[in-house]
Amino acid sequence: MSRVDAKHIWKIYEGGVEAVKDGTFHCEDGEFLAILGPSGCGKSSTLRMIAGLEEITRGELLFGGKVVNHLSPRERNIALAFESYALYAPLTIFENIAFPLQAKGLKKSEVDEKVKQIAEMLDLTDVLKRKPVHLSGGQQQRVSLARALVRDPNVFLLDEPLSHMDQRVRVVLRARIRRIHDELKGTTIYVTHDQEEAISLADRIIIMNLGLIQQIGTVDELWNHPVNKFVAGFLGEPAMNFLEGRIEKPQEVSIAGREGKATFQLSGEVEEKYVGGEVTVGIRPQKVIVSPNKKGDKLVPSLIEVIEPLGESKILTAKLDDTELKIVTSREAKVEVGQIIWLKFKPEDIHLFDKETENALIRRLEEKG
Repeated sequence: MSRVDAKHIWKIYEGGVEAVKDGTFHCEDGEFLAILGPSGCGKSSTLRMIAGLEEITRGELLFGGKVVNHLSPRERNIALAFESYALYAPLTIFENIAFPLQAKGLKKSEVDEKVKQIAEMLDLTDVLKRKPVHLSGGQQQRVSLARALVRDPNVFLLDEPLSHMDQRVRVVLRARIRRIHDELKGTTIYVTHDQEEAISLADRIIIMNLGLIQQIGTVDELWNHPVNKFVAGFLGEPAMNFLEGRIEKPQEVSIAGREGKATFQLSGEVEEKYVGGEVTVGIRPQKVIVSPNKKGDKLVPSLIEVIEPLGESKILTAKLDDTELKIVTSREAKVEVGQIIWLKFKPEDIHLFDKETENALIRRLEEKG
């Protein structure tokens, strides 16, 4: 069994710096789990505790139901690939990749076969006889990745393994990483600050900030049901728009504009205590409906300031009073800078957040049972 369970784990460094606070999560046997968050959020410290490279200050870590806090990295049978390559300079690329297999005592024929196979997957066949110093940064990172993936570990731990590669190579390699994971039926925990990587690779994603786990879920759960403003704003490009709003009824919110307020129905409801109070309204740029003319009273006027053509789409930067909005439209949309446009939001696309706690407020009707 290669299931990983973290139970209330903390990492407190010298001086009282709390890098990870009360982290509780699990990674199923065979699952691909990503840990996503901004720099300094605690994701690498979490991975290093799983690897046994950092002591767990408090809490328990289990592999297959067995507590491993006291075990060394070797005893945990994990494979590691970090942002820093950590290659052996005197050895050839072949020897670097083969090293963990040779350390396990595998036969030469088996080592040769495994190295050849992983080298082909990661486009390293032509450089197997070279030394690391003769490779580019991106190639060295692929060697580090190959050395981790060539083993048969309980858990693969990957920390920003594609960070030094150009975008084209990253797209190719992340597909191969997922394929290798599926073929080996491994358990993989993958740390990244790149949401595109996390979304394309992972079965589930942990989002962290300031040492705390904010939310764990599938892409659909995180995208459509963020638990707070941080998760809502962190996931998505362009980021979610946030506007000032007022709760008129448990299932109705209003947004003030230059021509008065517009009211919008919600797909769920908020608690009665919020009625009459100010809230933060969230709407994703892809979900804003644009009209060149005012047709009805459920519309908000906005002034286009910038238009960015992006092939199949356009990104509009517009102003609603003092608030800047991002709006994604089709390339056929007939808009121009300086134009007033009218905005509309569907009930199911509106998110509401408490202005103080920043927690999500809407209880969707389908969740009420």
